[in-house]
Amino acid sequence: MDIKRAKQEIEQAVRAYLAVDDTGEPLIPAIRQRPILLMGPPGVGKTQIMEQIARECNIALVAYTITHHTRQSAVGLPFIRQRSYGGVDCSVTEYTMSEIIASVYDKMEQTGLANGILFIDEINCVSETLAPTMLQFLQCKTFGNQAVPAGWVIVAAGNPPEYNKSVRDFDLVTLDRVRRIDVEPNLPVWQEYARAHRLHPAVLAYLELRPQHFYRIENDVDGPLFVTARGWEDLSVMLQASDTLGLPVDEGVIGQYLRHPEVARDFAAYWVLYKKYREDYGVEDILQGKPFDHVLDRALRAAFDERMSLVSLLLAGLNTRFAAARREDAVTDACYQALRNFKRALTAGQADPAGEFADQCRAAGERLASGKAAGRLDPEQAAVAARANTLLRGWAGALTPGMDADAAFDAVRASFNAQVRRREDAVGLAGDALECAFDFMERAFPDGQEMVVFVNELALGPDSAAYLAENECERFESYSQKLLLHAGQDELLAELQRDDIRAGEHSAEF
Repeated sequence: MDIKRAKQEIEQAVRAYLAVDDTGEPLIPAIRQRPILLMGPPGVGKTQIMEQIARECNIALVAYTITHHTRQSAVGLPFIRQRSYGGVDCSVTEYTMSEIIASVYDKMEQTGLANGILFIDEINCVSETLAPTMLQFLQCKTFGNQAVPAGWVIVAAGNPPEYNKSVRDFDLVTLDRVRRIDVEPNLPVWQEYARAHRLHPAVLAYLELRPQHFYRIENDVDGPLFVTARGWEDLSVMLQASDTLGLPVDEGVIGQYLRHPEVARDFAAYWVLYKKYREDYGVEDILQGKPFDHVLDRALRAAFDERMSLVSLLLAGLNTRFAAARREDAVTDACYQALRNFKRALTAGQADPAGEFADQCRAAGERLASGKAAGRLDPEQAAVAARANTLLRGWAGALTPGMDADAAFDAVRASFNAQVRRREDAVGLAGDALECAFDFMERAFPDGQEMVVFVNELALGPDSAAYLAENECERFESYSQKLLLHAGQDELLAELQRDDIRAGEHSAEF
């Protein structure tokens, strides 16, 4: 199955394992809560989905790559304890607490969350001395003589033998005690993830044109040649940083992420062209409403790859503006809640408005810190909260001790109104750029596949979809309806063709 389906299966298992009846007893007894064994190729996203599941289920996560551990760190160190058996004093070997189990208790104390996931990666690549411990862990949910705390779900991950020569096979006894889920790379599923996490548009555009280069693992006389989903994501982050800092990215840099010479060379060539198209077509000028007649003829005569790259560049420029509008909108909402809380406090007769607002700012900062420590906030949520807190602290600094309630509230409201204007400016800027992009697309590709891709990506992108849900764009709605109608017609024709085939088959029977 693909990684998206695997995530759903694991999340459902976690919810089922943690569910209790009205007496507080688990719906599934602990002895029947099979550990989950997630098997799949490297770099497919196994660790990332565990972080997402923990955050969405509001539980803790402790993740270990077990190949980094020795038997002593996993089981604990031996020590001698004196015991009395049958009236005879004996020296007995016991063990200190497993480092992994101790980490679970530390995480519970740090986050205040009693439930969580203990994720052990590369479980079938351990050393010979640690292998029996891992089998015991999967079978009995213990490390040495210490059990995994109640309320913690065990998920282990490993690579199939075709991807790693050092893996160990699990015996039948172990496999009969786990829920095994096998995952394979899937480009459409990864593209959903890539859009949601705003990977570099050049990566998305390239893989749209070269889907066969998404995931490749081959063996060569010089060693393995490979490209993984993790490699594309890490390269994307590097490209984004390079865009911001103006750093060069050549085939050598790309080859450090895409460890397959053919793919690295091909993407490096595409990257050069992608940057060249951005300059040659003056994408930013188009989005700012400047005349584009001088590049229109080139767009009409361009090869398919070039036209699709141009669409990607237009979408990238739009998405930057959509993201800014969405961010300002979320920050404004957070500030509005702070303004409401401040108003309530003043209505209740708070004697020190400046001190009250400063206290609210400190409390917001503490909630942000605890949310990040507990893993309850994704990077986008954390960034919005941090930006809002920075604004609120600045507003608090403008208040002086002794201000009366009305003056204090007017000062904070004036600062909030300035933030509202920033949001309106960001929304307006995005809307203007969208209209300019449609002006160009209607002149260049009014009825082509390029317009289909353009409208479809607007509908699927997390920032563009959120923007269009809140702000009307008549041309987007018009093209969406037109494309939806055509899609319905295509489905109807296909169904009629299937009916004709079936009718022919039935008539042949008689």
